Amino acid sequence: MKTVEYNFFVEDMSCASCVSRVEKALKKIDGVIDVSVNLATEKATVAANANVKLESLMAAVDKAGYHAVKISDQETHAKDTDKQASLWPIVTSVILAIPFVFPMLLEPFGLHLMMPAWLQLILASTVQFGLGAKFYRSGLKSAIALSGNMDLLVAIGTSAAYGLSVYQLIKGDYNHLYFESSVVIITLILIGKWLESRAKHQTTQAIEALSALRPEMALVRRNEHEITIPINQVQVDDIVVIKPGERIPVDGVVIEGSSSSDESMLTGESFPVNKTVNDKVTGGAINGEGLIIVKTTAILADSTLSKIIEMVESAQAKKAPIQRIVDRISAIFVPVILLIALITLVSWGVLTQDWQQALLHAVAVLVIACPCALGLATPTAIMVGTGVAARHGILIKDAEALETLHNINTVAFDKTGTLTIGKPELVEMDIVGSDTPEQILSIAASMQAGSEHPLAKAILAKAKQYSYAQNITSVAGSGVMATLDNSEYYLGSLRWMKSLNAYFVDMDDKINEFTQKGYTISLLAKQQSEDNVVILALFGFADVIKDEAKTAIQALHQLQVKTVMLTGDNQTAANYVGQQLGLDDVIAEVLPQDKANYIYQLQKNNERNNAYKVAMVGDGINDAPALAAADIGIAMGTGTDVAMHASSITLMRGNLFLIADAIDISRRTYNKIKQNLFWAFFYNLIGIPLAALGFLNPMIAGAAMALSSVSVVTNALLLKRWQARS
Repeated sequence: MKTVEYNFFVEDMSCASCVSRVEKALKKIDGVIDVSVNLATEKATVAANANVKLESLMAAVDKAGYHAVKISDQETHAKDTDKQASLWPIVTSVILAIPFVFPMLLEPFGLHLMMPAWLQLILASTVQFGLGAKFYRSGLKSAIALSGNMDLLVAIGTSAAYGLSVYQLIKGDYNHLYFESSVVIITLILIGKWLESRAKHQTTQAIEALSALRPEMALVRRNEHEITIPINQVQVDDIVVIKPGERIPVDGVVIEGSSSSDESMLTGESFPVNKTVNDKVTGGAINGEGLIIVKTTAILADSTLSKIIEMVESAQAKKAPIQRIVDRISAIFVPVILLIALITLVSWGVLTQDWQQALLHAVAVLVIACPCALGLATPTAIMVGTGVAARHGILIKDAEALETLHNINTVAFDKTGTLTIGKPELVEMDIVGSDTPEQILSIAASMQAGSEHPLAKAILAKAKQYSYAQNITSVAGSGVMATLDNSEYYLGSLRWMKSLNAYFVDMDDKINEFTQKGYTISLLAKQQSEDNVVILALFGFADVIKDEAKTAIQALHQLQVKTVMLTGDNQTAANYVGQQLGLDDVIAEVLPQDKANYIYQLQKNNERNNAYKVAMVGDGINDAPALAAADIGIAMGTGTDVAMHASSITLMRGNLFLIADAIDISRRTYNKIKQNLFWAFFYNLIGIPLAALGFLNPMIAGAAMALSSVSVVTNALLLKRWQARS
């Protein structure tokens, strides 16, 4: 049966336990295959059979005590989120808490300035049931659903302190009121939630920055008139006019004019890229100094910018494998905390007979426990990591790829178009006789003017001037012959020259040298007389190694990553490239269909240490099987769509240095995840026993709880300072 994927927002989640509950509610629906709920983005991603409707999924979320919002209502959702994160409840709560805090701070100095009991009751009730109402609403929903969340712990804890104070007030014991505990705890948690909300918003800035690149209008030429229309009305093949300094609205091909394009936000390329007729332009880039006319090739969801945004959103929505372990712990977290609080209450009460103090210790346990930090530890780091990577031209398909990438210890490269520029260039020339290089190139170019052959184009690119030869005859599989200035010339392979009985003058050494370097060899000869063909020059063509390839390989070696090249070239030519680049291993004469098998062999070599993985870097259709077979497939953004679909990571520029950068940001992100999880677990493992043993005042516990989730998000945001070495 066909499967579909649904995405929608889930509001009112407060911690990792909420995530667990929403996922359980969705998984109960028949036909649901997989569910992933992200606390940091407040988004649910559901894979289900086609017969499952979005409405039934959203209804299940609402029934579980939360509020589902369609993606199409994203603008409304954003406004609601802003409302929830507004400052007025914080300011009000702080103002109401100050009369409790100052007398408490002055009491050690012998100043007893606490408010009258009736005024304490009024202010505390306002905070407890007004500003703290959200904790009751969320906690009640989770209790009805027979689960628990952070809000339930806060509601029970502060209600216990508030209720005990009301009881003492009714008894007439005004010296043992604990209203300040409930007021200060709620105030601190509201402040913590507000700071956390602001910090979480910063983790989504990468998506917002990319979305902001979309222009709303486009100037389109129709029926010889230029009209400005909304971007969603532009059609494929429409002619779009782009003025200097404007943002390019669509993907297309330049059909008139020339300019430069600032693509830094899309590819990370800091320098403007020159654009002229037949060059491709990308929507979202900024046009430079010239006016260009562009024929539209892709719009809206099919555009490069939309695909980048989709990939980044997908990576941020999905869970890393390590997060699933955290989710299992979070599912039982709240019930365990409630049990510990109950044990704390009974133990202190029975042992000391001071049930008031026992209740305060139990409140401290409830308030300090923080499943929020657990829930935010992984997704916030992944969101910042994938966002900052996208800003530098590294698109990571999902969180699992980000987590796997940090373990890569072997990178296998395709050669053509990956380590090399992908087209032959004339790199060396040996001249026999007195002709100058310019004369030789002019003759060779004149014989091939207008030819589409790759080697012909390489010669034409080098020749400064040439004319058009006569009687040009192509000899299949051998070369070309032509008449120029009443002389007959031949240009072609070594085998053909030998069949013509051409005269070689001590050229064996040079031919062997060119062969050792892996060059494709072509010779230029002249018919001196009826039986005498003389060699004039030897041309060496090569697919030139990219400028940054060697330093990129060195960067990988600095990261302790082994480098391997898979190529169909002969062993001699392949070894020459390997030596030039300093590769660890070269596997030559590999057929395209066999590349995947070699990847499997490399993976088997790593089986002794299962933590190590193999990445494959390629750009062509024939690389797709190997990209899919590798633990991580890395596609060059300058390559084919097939290669990009088969890969886990796409490099938006053809810069090989981005591979080392991708591994580096992955390792740094994974380190942040480990730091966050250590802090979240360490905080709970230390804080809860201290609270249970009576060493923590409930207000201190509330402050610690508020600080824990803020610190986790702030630590993840430190990744934004990462700079790509490329």
